[in-house]
Amino acid sequence: MSDTEMTETPEVADRGDESAPRSAKAFWPSALRMVALMAPRKIALTWVFVLLVVCVVLTVYAPKVLGDAVDVIYDGVLSVWNDEPGAGIDFTELGRLIGIVLGMYLVAGVFNWAQGFILNRIVVAVVVELRTDVERKVHRLPLSYYDSRQTGDLLSRTTNDVDNVQQALQQALSQFAYSGMMIIGVTVMMFRVSWQLAVVALLALPLTAVVVGIVGTRAQKQYGAQWANTGKVNGHVEESFTGHDLVVAYGRQGEMAVTYDERNEELYEASAKAQFLSGMMMPLMQFLNYLSYVVIAVFGGLRVANGQMSLGAATAFIQYSREFNQPLGELAGMMTMVQSGVASAERVFELLDAEEQDPDPETPVSSTELVAPVAAARRGRVEFRDVSFGYSPQAPLIEHLDLEVDPGQTIAIVGPTGAGKTTMVNLVMRFYEVTSGAILVDGVDTRTMGRAELRSRTGMVLQDAVLFDGTILENIRYGRLDATDDEVVAAAKAAYVDRFVHALPQGYDTVIDQDGGSVSAGERQLITIARAFLAEPEILILDEATSSVDTRTEVLVQKAMNAIRAQRTSFVIAHRLSTIRDADRILVMVDGSIVEQGSHDALLEADGAYTELYRSQFAAGGAV
Repeated sequence: MSDTEMTETPEVADRGDESAPRSAKAFWPSALRMVALMAPRKIALTWVFVLLVVCVVLTVYAPKVLGDAVDVIYDGVLSVWNDEPGAGIDFTELGRLIGIVLGMYLVAGVFNWAQGFILNRIVVAVVVELRTDVERKVHRLPLSYYDSRQTGDLLSRTTNDVDNVQQALQQALSQFAYSGMMIIGVTVMMFRVSWQLAVVALLALPLTAVVVGIVGTRAQKQYGAQWANTGKVNGHVEESFTGHDLVVAYGRQGEMAVTYDERNEELYEASAKAQFLSGMMMPLMQFLNYLSYVVIAVFGGLRVANGQMSLGAATAFIQYSREFNQPLGELAGMMTMVQSGVASAERVFELLDAEEQDPDPETPVSSTELVAPVAAARRGRVEFRDVSFGYSPQAPLIEHLDLEVDPGQTIAIVGPTGAGKTTMVNLVMRFYEVTSGAILVDGVDTRTMGRAELRSRTGMVLQDAVLFDGTILENIRYGRLDATDDEVVAAAKAAYVDRFVHALPQGYDTVIDQDGGSVSAGERQLITIARAFLAEPEILILDEATSSVDTRTEVLVQKAMNAIRAQRTSFVIAHRLSTIRDADRILVMVDGSIVEQGSHDALLEADGAYTELYRSQFAAGGAV
C-alpha cells in the first residue's frame, strides 16, 4: 500500500512497550491450553509420568534407607560400649544398605535423565507444530488484521513469544512436575518418620510465603520497570543509528547524548532496585531454612535423647527437611518464567484465534470456466456494480461506486490522500471484501472465485519495491516459478533490467539482500516490473510505481510499464500527472467517489477537480 493511502486504514492501536514483561490476562485458561498442546502425545507423556514417579519414589525413600544404615552403625557402637559379647558394627548389613542407597540414587538419576530426554523431544515437536500453525495462520489472516497492528508486535508473537513458550515448557513444566512430586513425597515420608517433626517443618511454610509474596512482588514490579526502561534505551539507540544522518545534519548529537544519559540513568535505578530485591530473596530463604534446621535438630535431638526416635530416623528427617525446602525454592524461582511463558502463549493463542478471511467458495470458478464466456483475447474486463466499502461500519470510505473497464484499457486513478485509490484496487484483489455490491472480472463475481485463481490473473507493482534474499534471476522468477531462464531473461529485457545486470559482478546471479542493497532504487523497481511481466497477468495494478525514483530513471520505468501494460487491463495510481497522460481514462476520486472521468485533454477542458490537481502540481513546480 502506498504511503499516500495510509489514512485509509484503521489506526494502529497503541500497544505500549513490547519489550516489557507481560502478565497473562487469563492465567489459568492460557496455562491449561499451553499444557494441552502436548495432549496428542499421551503415550510419551505417560512414560514421562511413570519415569518421574519412579525417580521421585526412589529419591524420597533413599534417606530412610540411609537412616537405617546410621542405626546399624549407632547400634553397633553402642553395643561395644555396653560390652555385649559378639557385638559390633554389622558391616555386611551396612554394606547392603549403602549399596541399596547408591543403587536407588543411580536408578533415580537414570530415570530422571530419561524423562527429561523424552519430555524435551515432546516439547520440541510441539513447538515445531506450533510454529507451523502460526505460519499457516499468518497466510489465512485478512489484510485488515495487519493494517490494525504493528509489524513489530506481529514479529514478536511469531518469534520471541513462541521461543518463550518453548523455554517455559522445557524448563518450567519439567521442574514443576518434579518439584511438586518431590514436595508430596517428602511430606509423606516426613510424617511417616515423625509427625511431630513434620508439623515443626511445615511451620516454616507461612514465613516462606510471606517472603515470596512481599519481596517477590516488589521485585517483579522493579523488573517490569527495568525492562520498560531497557526498551526505551534500545529504542533511543535504534533512532540514533537509523537517523544518524539527520542527527548530524541538525547538530543534535548533544541532545541525543543527554536523552540517552537520562534514560540510561532510569534503567540503572530500576535495575539496581530489581537486583537488590531479588538478591534479598535467597538470603531470606536460606535464613528460614537454617532456622528450620536448628529447630528440627534441637527438637529431634531431644526426641532421640528421650528414646522417642532413633538417631537414624532423626538423620533421615533432617535430610527430608532439606529436600523439602529445595523444591519450594525452585518453584518460587520458576514462577516468573511460568508467568512470562503463559503470557507469551496467550499472545500466540490470540493470533491463532484471530478471525480469518472469508473462506473461498466450496466449488470456486476455475480458469477453464472463465474462458468459456469470454474469448481469451478479450479477457480482463473489470466491473464495479454499486460497490460500497469501509474499514469500519461507522466510517464508510467508498459508497455506491459503479465502473466498467474494458479489456486492455489503462485506467489511471488520481485524487487527494485518503480518497480511496489504493482501496479500490485492493478490492479488485480481494484483499478486502466489499460491504455491498459486487466486483466482476469477465462477468464473474470475484467472490465466486478462489483467491489464488483471481490473483494468478493479476499482477502488482507497488511503490515500495520488495526484493527477497536471493539472486536477481530468482527475484524475477518469483512472478512465475515454473518459468525457464530464457523466459526470465526475456522479461528482464522487456523491463530494461538487462541493461544494468551485465554491469554487476555476477550478472543475473548477483545476490541481493532483502533491501536490495546491491542495486539502486530505480533498478529495484525495474526488477519488480520484470517480475510482474513474467507473470503474464491479464489485469495489472501499478501503485505509485515511479514515485520513489529520480526523473532520469523514471523514463526507463515508464517505458517498462508501458511495455507491460500493452494489451492488458491496467489500473495506474499516480500523483505525477505526467505519467498518466496517455491513459485511456482518468478517474478523479474524492472521498471514495469518482467525481470526474475522461481523458487527460478532456478533463483539462472541463476545468474541474482534475484541472485543479494539474494546476497545483504546476504551481508547486512539480513535473506535469
